[in-house]
Amino acid sequence: MIQIYFAAGARLWPGYAAPLRAALDDAGIVASLTPDCADPAMVDYIIFAPGGDISDFSPYTRCNAVLNLWAGVEKIVGNPTLTQPLCRMVDPALTQGMVEWVLGHTLRHHLGMDRHITNPTHTWDPTCPPLAAERPVTLLGMGALGAACAHALQAVGFPVTGWSRTAKSVPDVALHHGDAGLVAALTGAAIVVLLLPKTPATENILNAQTLALLAPGAAVLNPGRGHLIDDAALLAALDTGHLGHATLDVFRTEPLPADHAFWAHPRVTVTPHVAAETRPSSASRVVIENIRRAQAGAPLLHLVDKSRGY
Repeated sequence: MIQIYFAAGARLWPGYAAPLRAALDDAGIVASLTPDCADPAMVDYIIFAPGGDISDFSPYTRCNAVLNLWAGVEKIVGNPTLTQPLCRMVDPALTQGMVEWVLGHTLRHHLGMDRHITNPTHTWDPTCPPLAAERPVTLLGMGALGAACAHALQAVGFPVTGWSRTAKSVPDVALHHGDAGLVAALTGAAIVVLLLPKTPATENILNAQTLALLAPGAAVLNPGRGHLIDDAALLAALDTGHLGHATLDVFRTEPLPADHAFWAHPRVTVTPHVAAETRPSSASRVVIENIRRAQAGAPLLHLVDKSRGY
């Protein structure tokens, strides 16, 4: 019998136990699924989340794969004891949640909703915003989340440009890659959305030099990773007015400290890491599908390239 160790932590187990067992039944897989591990050498698969029950993977000599419940793997991928294949989470519900957050906040900035929602002087300003077709949006990161957000924004009418570290192909989206492509993608962008993983190559990708490329008054949306932005450079660009607003969902330290400048800045909106969440019902099916594939000798889905960090 297959042995599956749910090592994502006691807090998550009650929400995942039933959906995982249902997914196993649907896949016709007979397995022992437990949040406890009496014998690491007997474990075939590990379901994991950062902050879970394992920091040393070396005793799990029979383990075929570590299946992460988070889309991000930066807190595990550098673990030197992790020699097993690592799969990140690509959850349809997580993707949909991200699309809704990105689309909602893009429209908020595009339409200038804040000046109507918060209007203490009761100023009558009938200025209409431009149409979406006149507001170029750049997405940094063109994986599953970036591609889904790009198509949702295009459906509303925004011209979308995408950028990734390496060349990608996303139907109907203008794409750039590499260092030269980053300059092209950011130059003149009115709204920038960050959906990159945290790696040494992406840390501080928005800094004083790259922020200067954006259109005056541009908005920055970051539901990706806090380390993607140089915080001091962002605040400076906001203070000068070159940036109109930043809506940030992720931060270098979470929860965001109460005395952090982002909380009090009039051009910053803080959302508490709620842009997207892994949902047990759909994520369980992704995890069990990978176990089914591994048992059948098929390639694993969403396999992490440890040398690249994602």
